Amino acid sequence: MSDDRVANILLYGIMLILPLSALIVRRPKLGPTLKMAAAWVGIFALGLILVSQRHHVTDLFTDQRVEGMQTRIRMGDDGHFHADVSVNGVTRSMLIDSGATITALSEATARAAGLDLEESPFPRMLQTANGPVAARTATVETMTVGSITTRDLSVVVSPAFGDQDVLGMNFLSRLGSWSVEKGELILTPEKSS
Repeated sequence: MSDDRVANILLYGIMLILPLSALIVRRPKLGPTLKMAAAWVGIFALGLILVSQRHHVTDLFTDQRVEGMQTRIRMGDDGHFHADVSVNGVTRSMLIDSGATITALSEATARAAGLDLEESPFPRMLQTANGPVAARTATVETMTVGSITTRDLSVVVSPAFGDQDVLGMNFLSRLGSWSVEKGELILTPEKSS
């Protein structure tokens, strides 16, 4: 047995002995003590269930939801719209920027999504709000936002983007429509023919 395991067993033993010794000294009646113990077991069981199912609980409070074919995203506290986006199966929070011509990914996201950054041997110069940036181009096989999936989307990747991922107009222009109503961005997919 490892030293860590022995230390954990001792810690759990002490944690069990302390409340039991307090109960023995007080000599409470067995009925109320068993009820209290059952209540605590129930509380811990409920907590364990909530922790193990937290992804279902957090979905209730998300800023992004799908209604019919539309994806609706509430404006963040910073005044911007942030979408949960799947890039080749890798989920990232991305800023939606209608002022960005092309979708821009951080190097970390590009690597996680398995993008081929050697697709373009020479960097491309981009004009950003922070000045010119050298970036590589790549193609995302599938990009999904809520109910909307697009294929073969061109993106740019640069270390200058830091850890910020931006969903640009080349994605938004593939939609049937997009609009903002009462602090909510509504993305509607293109109708299939």
